[in-house]
Amino acid sequence: MTRTSDLNPHPLEFERFLYAPVGEDRRGYVVTVLSTLARLGLDPWSETAELATLGRDAAGTRLGALLSRFGDVPALVSDHGTVARELSMLLPDASPTHSMKRATTTVAPGGAPSRGAVWTLVAIIGAGVQSLFARRPGPDE
Repeated sequence: MTRTSDLNPHPLEFERFLYAPVGEDRRGYVVTVLSTLARLGLDPWSETAELATLGRDAAGTRLGALLSRFGDVPALVSDHGTVARELSMLLPDASPTHSMKRATTTVAPGGAPSRGAVWTLVAIIGAGVQSLFARRPGPDE
């Protein structure tokens, strides 16, 4: 039987923080913490793991510095500190769990692909092969 951690290698305790909104962008779309960190060129799960180990105050300060660099959400320009403090309350407790430790080592640049990435690639290739066979004309065509 497949374990949930094999299907989603990222810690579940990060989801509340990563999927929290930071505000609306200029087009009116809600932007999440995950999207913000990714747009800043950071790995959202690694950054969240580091923030969680800092404690709430230090995490709020670091997150505030990151949000101040993010210009896609106009409201963050003047209010990044308040938003960062509120978001830091959504971080898991500072005691590192096994899954939080795993988050910092899930995917390293130039490292081996994770098991989830390999299975995703296999599924994509399988779907491609299946679509090739589904398009073959039958004997009546």
